[in-house]
Amino acid sequence: MPRPKKPRHCGCNMQGQAFKPSGTPLSRLEHISLEQDELEALKLGDYDGLTQEEAGQKMGVSRGTVQRLLNSARKKVARALFARAALILK
Repeated sequence: MPRPKKPRHCGCNMQGQAFKPSGTPLSRLEHISLEQDELEALKLGDYDGLTQEEAGQKMGVSRGTVQRLLNSARKKVARALFARAALILK
């Protein structure tokens, strides 16, 4: 059985938002889900310019966890952009 998730402090509250290519109805697009903690790691690391260590301290998780969240979030965002898919914020 996997370890329970450690609570993560996330300041981003954009749940339910969707970003999609213009001109195509959301119902006809592939949906890619971006979790709240992935969005928070992306904001802290790429938008705010914090190091992974600093982002981890703000979120209450390890640097390694921030690194995994960033990698996952970046991959999903790139996939949404290049596959013309909708990015759904969970």
